[in-house]
Amino acid sequence: MTTRTLTAAATLVTAAGLLMTGCSSSGDQSSGPIKGVQTAAPSSAAPSALSSTQRPKITLPSDLHLVFEGDKTGNSTKDAVLYDNEQFIEATHQAIARSNPNDTAYQSYAEGPAGADTYKWIKTFVDAHMRSTGTARYYDREVMIGGDGSATISYCEDESKAYGKDLKSGKVEVTPATTNSYVYYAGSVKRNSKGIWVAEQMTSQRGAVKCQP
Repeated sequence: MTTRTLTAAATLVTAAGLLMTGCSSSGDQSSGPIKGVQTAAPSSAAPSALSSTQRPKITLPSDLHLVFEGDKTGNSTKDAVLYDNEQFIEATHQAIARSNPNDTAYQSYAEGPAGADTYKWIKTFVDAHMRSTGTARYYDREVMIGGDGSATISYCEDESKAYGKDLKSGKVEVTPATTNSYVYYAGSVKRNSKGIWVAEQMTSQRGAVKCQP
């Protein structure tokens, strides 16, 4: 398994699959809306199996597009897992866009090691004064439900049209697509006391054969 190193030409990645260690964040230091943002809309209506828990409103920069494929499996529980995973990924990019590793939205969707890894990954962007721009596509998404309120999830990400943007200069680092533009993610999630499917452990493999076009 590999992790992505942030450079000036960093392309868009999700925190969901990074093999890092670090401390989980706490407290609410969320900033307000940022200029040029759009409200992140889910790819479809919320699944019927979702809990009634109010989920955070998420806004993303207008030049950042996250495309999720295959959100309807015919199984309402699996659809709920996929929906909350989408929200987790979008919330992570909201925190990156706000330069705020303590943004509370993503904390609703990650606990334990996944929460700590997400905090550390967001802070990597913040320290580099970078954020993501362009389009990332998530596909071949699969969920397996366990019998104890847990599940496993896996999916691929296409970063070939996603890039890093320098927040100081506004310059977008456009990089050519390579085999490493495609990443495979797999991990475990659980339904917490609020009824949200939260990430616990995730791994990633950059350049995975199964994700290549």
